[in-house]
Amino acid sequence: MPTQWSRLWFAVTAACVAAGVVISVFTAAHSTTGHFHTPVERAFNTFTVQSNLIVGVTTFLLVLSPRRSSPVFATARLIGIVAITVTGIVYHVALASVLDLQGWDQLGNQLVHTIVPLLAVVGWLAFGPRGLTSARVAWVSLLFPVLWLTFTLIRGAVVHWYPYPFIDVTKLGYGGTFVNCLWVTLLLLGLAAGATTIDRRLGRSEP
Repeated sequence: MPTQWSRLWFAVTAACVAAGVVISVFTAAHSTTGHFHTPVERAFNTFTVQSNLIVGVTTFLLVLSPRRSSPVFATARLIGIVAITVTGIVYHVALASVLDLQGWDQLGNQLVHTIVPLLAVVGWLAFGPRGLTSARVAWVSLLFPVLWLTFTLIRGAVVHWYPYPFIDVTKLGYGGTFVNCLWVTLLLLGLAAGATTIDRRLGRSEP
């Protein structure tokens, strides 16, 4: 694919991330609910916003240089793709039916949960860059979501607040929460392994 088209796609993806995160902070500033006191705390204490930010940073870096290939960037790129895919899947499977959002809330919500995941995954499939994933990168990429889950559960036990209902120990108990965490971890592992396999096959098909 021509570099100019990849740059354009990555630029649009990064712009949608920026818009989604800004709107999330804006709506959080006008919200009277939530555990944290400031809009930044309310917006950024979610896996959704953090996965969007990783995608936003990596795609912006690809706008500047579409053929980046350092080990650190390769890991961050795969973390972003896997995390944003989980964000989209979990939202539409487990959360969309329990939310009734309107106006700016709905726009921001759709940007970070639907539009950015689609743009990120399609952009990765179409433009790569290829050859960045490996078994080692796939395993390392799991550190971010696993550490996030661990931190969230420990913090939740202290402040009695959990960002998502499927990891809410106060309602599910530790047994139910750990079962849900196990399913999410298996999903992450499957996506990382699948991305590694797809990357290799797509890389072989390039001229």
